[in-house]
Amino acid sequence: MISITCDVCKKKLDNPVNNERDLFYYSNFSVCEGCKDNLESVMKTQIRGKEPFSYEWYGKLVQDSFGKACQKGKS
Repeated sequence: MISITCDVCKKKLDNPVNNERDLFYYSNFSVCEGCKDNLESVMKTQIRGKEPFSYEWYGKLVQDSFGKACQKGKS
């Protein structure tokens, strides 16, 4: 049985491979579904206001948002 810990809330996910919707990977972060939803809703307002959109900027936003959330320990 595999056990992976969410990098943001530190919740332990048991056997996430069989439950496809329990764990998400963003670059080098393992994130549970609840934290993913919270972080995406926070980033959504920033993404909508950005024109012109660039994937380089989006990648940096994801890295920064998940990095800050992991340091704080909350989404």
